[in-house]
Amino acid sequence: MMMRPCRRSRSVALLAAVAVLLLVQTLALWSFSGLDSSATRERREARGGELARRRLQRKGDTRTPPPPLVQAAARGQVHADSYHSHRPKEKPHSDSNNNENSVPRDFDSVDSNSNLGPRSRPKHKADKGMLGKPANEVLKYPVVQPKGKSHVKKSYPPKPTVPAPNVSEPALTGRGEEPRGKAEAGAGQKKEPQCEISGKEAISALSRARTRECRQQIAEVYCRHKERALMPERVPRYCPVEGKVSVNVQWDESAAGASLSAPVRLAFVLVVHGRASRQFNRLFKAIYHSSHFYYIHVDQRSDFLHREVLLLAERYPNVRVTPWRMSTIWGGASLLSMYLRSMDDLLKMADWPWDFFINLSAADYPIRTNDQLVGFLTKYRNMNFIKSHGRDTARFIRKQGLDRLFFECDTHMWRLGDRKIPEGIAVDGGSDWFQLNRRFVDYVVNSGDALVTNMKRFYAYTLLPAESFFHTVLENSALCQTMVDNNLRVTNWNRKLGCKCQYKHIVDWCGCSPNDFKPNDLPRFQSPQQASRPAFFARKFEASVSQEIVNQLDSYLFGPYPAGTPSLQSYWENLYEEQTDAVSGLSDAALSHYHAFARLGLSRASSSLQGHPHDHSCRYAAMNHPVSVHLYFLSDQFQGYLLRHQALNRGSAQVETLETWVSSKDQYTVPNPPPKVNRLQHIQVGTDWDPKERLFRNWGGLLGPEDEPVAVQRWSRSQTNLTATVVWIDPTNVIAATYDILVDAGAEVTHYRPPLTAPLRPGVWTLRVLHHWSPLGQTRFVVTPVEFHKQQPLQRDDARRLHGGPLRNSYMEQSFHGLNPVLRLPVSLGAVEEAEANAGLTGAPLRRWIDSLLLGHWGAADVCSLGPSACPVMQQCHMTSWSSASPDPKSALTPPSQSGRIR
Repeated sequence: MMMRPCRRSRSVALLAAVAVLLLVQTLALWSFSGLDSSATRERREARGGELARRRLQRKGDTRTPPPPLVQAAARGQVHADSYHSHRPKEKPHSDSNNNENSVPRDFDSVDSNSNLGPRSRPKHKADKGMLGKPANEVLKYPVVQPKGKSHVKKSYPPKPTVPAPNVSEPALTGRGEEPRGKAEAGAGQKKEPQCEISGKEAISALSRARTRECRQQIAEVYCRHKERALMPERVPRYCPVEGKVSVNVQWDESAAGASLSAPVRLAFVLVVHGRASRQFNRLFKAIYHSSHFYYIHVDQRSDFLHREVLLLAERYPNVRVTPWRMSTIWGGASLLSMYLRSMDDLLKMADWPWDFFINLSAADYPIRTNDQLVGFLTKYRNMNFIKSHGRDTARFIRKQGLDRLFFECDTHMWRLGDRKIPEGIAVDGGSDWFQLNRRFVDYVVNSGDALVTNMKRFYAYTLLPAESFFHTVLENSALCQTMVDNNLRVTNWNRKLGCKCQYKHIVDWCGCSPNDFKPNDLPRFQSPQQASRPAFFARKFEASVSQEIVNQLDSYLFGPYPAGTPSLQSYWENLYEEQTDAVSGLSDAALSHYHAFARLGLSRASSSLQGHPHDHSCRYAAMNHPVSVHLYFLSDQFQGYLLRHQALNRGSAQVETLETWVSSKDQYTVPNPPPKVNRLQHIQVGTDWDPKERLFRNWGGLLGPEDEPVAVQRWSRSQTNLTATVVWIDPTNVIAATYDILVDAGAEVTHYRPPLTAPLRPGVWTLRVLHHWSPLGQTRFVVTPVEFHKQQPLQRDDARRLHGGPLRNSYMEQSFHGLNPVLRLPVSLGAVEEAEANAGLTGAPLRRWIDSLLLGHWGAADVCSLGPSACPVMQQCHMTSWSSASPDPKSALTPPSQSGRIR
């Protein structure tokens, strides 16, 4: 009688031992991959959880994880043992060149209503949704974990030994050499040192670096730091006074326009990237004066903008473009190198007698006139204007990561471990936008004293160095009493939205970035505080987000444009240019869409000949890849794509260049449940979601089979929480994903990217939002088949792979087939057969399929010609109000007037 309990206790003990062993393995894997990419870490966790589940089941443990659809499981067959926690990887954001006065958090991201970061607890009582349990953001279901308490010591894999090649001291000199292994290689060094790479962060960096050269440089830097040969340990301070010195200055606006003796001359260093050439033109017009100087650095990856800036510089003798270009990244040492090299260039220009160095980006705009700025800086010509973080230096060092070792290579800022702040100096920092006088710039670039040389060594391996290097050198130098704690800027900080860890793909750190100004921000530029804390510039502005605020500010500074001036509410931004961008830079999905849009334009042109079958004057045959693509906005609303393309006129046999405007048709519908329940205002699906500005950077939501779509819901505010269920349905009525989202009472936007298995089945998808099975709203969107694979015409084998949907129609590990009856989604054999037949299409049949899908969601709004046309009804592009060739006086550059200004 006593044997059974004994055997049972032995089984329990054995099971507990297995559980502890598995937990130790899982913790070891987790610890080692702590700094690894989220996608890699999750794959490891998922594999570990699956292994645990299988072993437990082999031991007789029949427990399963909680099913994700409790109510649905009762209605349909849902395999509960196939659910795993998941967190999809975050796609890179294109804004990687604007360093800000950030307060980074070490890989923490508070982003409510999102799967891109940790969740915060709801402030209100949770609403139990259709899943039968309180929902907090997107509900997730953990992998099976062994039960029972255990205290284990973390176990790490063996520490690899990596050889460290020669490296000499780096120097961020006035010539701006980057701290690269090639630049650092010293002559006459003896045997290559070796060291054991023992730091978890350095091991992680080595495992993630893409190139062999970068891995070698990481090992070099780490070993030299371990040998205490990399960082200065003590740096002299030359400031004659103790503590932080800051001079308080006032601004008398009434005296700003008075005649000045020896007014200062300014050197503007414009650091620009991206494609917003028209916004840059407006900034240039607003700050231009023939008495000042303009030195422009265009990011090495922005060839289109570089071409436009070169054309601009040819028109003005006091404008020059850097003959060298760098790929600067947010938080990287390369940005400081770029500034120092620009300073060195300016100092060597004997024909440019400038007095102040002012850096600006294309996202800046003046909020006071040039005359006012000159009057102010003339009064304080011996001062340096730079914004400090405040008084809590210890917190600044910790949040800024100054006590961590970083190194930049592979266009990434790698974190390699801890370091000590040099003794003897006071570390300072803040914003990396400043006004520095020539004397201090010359000191920073050309001085060989121990302060400057050692600070260049220290900041060569520092995160966000441009936000601290100039501050620290100034505060500890003999010029410390010239520091004014004001960078003369107004910055639109919104920490809740701006601190999203949006740069983790390029920096091993989390930082913040300011938001764009909107029209309701105009009073902030007219604040009474302008007298006690004057400001002359503001940031950030982005015309694609809001051009209206730029229009308002421009009118406030310079007066309104004359009545009847065209295009004041229009904005165009280039997306692709054949002359500067290789077609290889376009995704297959984008290229396929652009070709289809061109065909829509040709179809619209031929429709003007209805009833005249023998007239070919307006019938065209498509040719080649697109010439250019523009985004078109009107009154701050996206209007569609402008596609410039060549076509063969069948009537004249001449090649014409046309521009087609295609606009989208909104497929969003809202049922009419009680207002207290339905707070849903809009649903949208797309890619490149920007959580800071709460918009899609893929403006038209163009989706292909290999994309990772995000669903975004916009809500009205309420007094209570709401749990909404989101359901993704593919073209054959397969439920691809479903999940619950807790919508807090004050939430305005929720978004989530389900980890769908690619490829997505092409066709018209449906996204439904429900509350207790009652519809709140739905939208329909197209996953467009691709006409190209690696920019070449699609072949049959690739077509079946890309257009056949995921293996076994399984978009996720779990199946939601049991929900079809609940959602009244019948499985249509005809739709399945049609999808299978379409999956193998190529050539002309594939193009007809693409066009038929897009016709329900996109239409050609208009077509024009950029040159002579044989089509009698074809309008000229420069005569339209919508074409990218339309007149745009607000962005047009003209010779300076007698006053020396353009605007």
